[in-house]
Amino acid sequence: MTAQRFESVAVSTRIRLARNFKDYPFPGKLLCDPHAEEQASEIIRLISAELKALDTFELYEMGAVSDETAAFLTERRLISRDLMKHRAIAAALVSRDESISVMINEEDHIRAQYFMHGFDLRKAYERVSGIDDVISESVPFAFDEELGYLTACPTNLGTGLRASVMLFLPALSRRGLVKQLLPHLNRLGLTVRGEFGEGSAAQGEHYQISNEVTLGLSEEDILAVVERAVSVVVETEQRERARMRAEGGAELKDKIYRSYGVLTNCLRLDDAELFRRIADLKFGVALGFFDGGEEDEGRARRMGELDALLVAMRPANIDRLRGETSDAEGQNAYRAEYVSKALRGMELHQNR
Repeated sequence: MTAQRFESVAVSTRIRLARNFKDYPFPGKLLCDPHAEEQASEIIRLISAELKALDTFELYEMGAVSDETAAFLTERRLISRDLMKHRAIAAALVSRDESISVMINEEDHIRAQYFMHGFDLRKAYERVSGIDDVISESVPFAFDEELGYLTACPTNLGTGLRASVMLFLPALSRRGLVKQLLPHLNRLGLTVRGEFGEGSAAQGEHYQISNEVTLGLSEEDILAVVERAVSVVVETEQRERARMRAEGGAELKDKIYRSYGVLTNCLRLDDAELFRRIADLKFGVALGFFDGGEEDEGRARRMGELDALLVAMRPANIDRLRGETSDAEGQNAYRAEYVSKALRGMELHQNR
């Protein structure tokens, strides 16, 4: 399977490490400590000082940021919804290119994450492991010889490593086959979630596959099992895409081209409809219905542009682009105009 065809399924890779400092109460207990703010500030200072050597980071102290900024960061997956539950003691450090996000005092003292486009667990792990090494040189982590790294939730004990790959699975989703994969993945110690992790629904036919078990496995074990599972899912998705392309004919093309027509001509566009119709366009690009068919070398790039458009058109991101807070009606109008211009600029010519 070529890298190009693989990347039409694998949207992004994320590696996350959970860590706690040895000599500080875990965040859940820290909230109840009379010296919580003082200790939280010390933890934030320690992590910030160590990361300065790696990159330029922007510090967001959750107690000081607005609800709008918090929503913006959440929509971009730079912080979790749970981080805001510890707002009084929590913070986040985000690199300039948003590839690195280090959440401080969420469920654990440190949730270090590295994001990248496409599928490369090894590269992502190498980068986040470097962050881990830098911090651990100055501050000892809570560690047990038998249990490994100690974390607030037992499911993160051991390596504290969560390897996740976001996949675009329109064929499996539309043929009702995603549910059939779940038991097989569960037996491998893997889970399937929506874009925003536990408890979130799949949007735009994006599904996140990640390991659920960290205890008793090495980092290499976890990376290997996720790699194998993702490869199987990608191959299955590609087979189903080929079948749908052969069987769907004009009806499938019509559905996809109608979505393009709506997105380039509508005057109001809500978040849910955008995800449905962009999924159609991404599927059309993957199937070669736009721009030169199966030999188009720009396919992965166009799908990446459509993914970026989805993020940019979330509510808080729209408000950031507009420079003002607006209601749903104002966002829907702006979203329709922005998406129309963006798609016309991409020159997605239909292959009739």
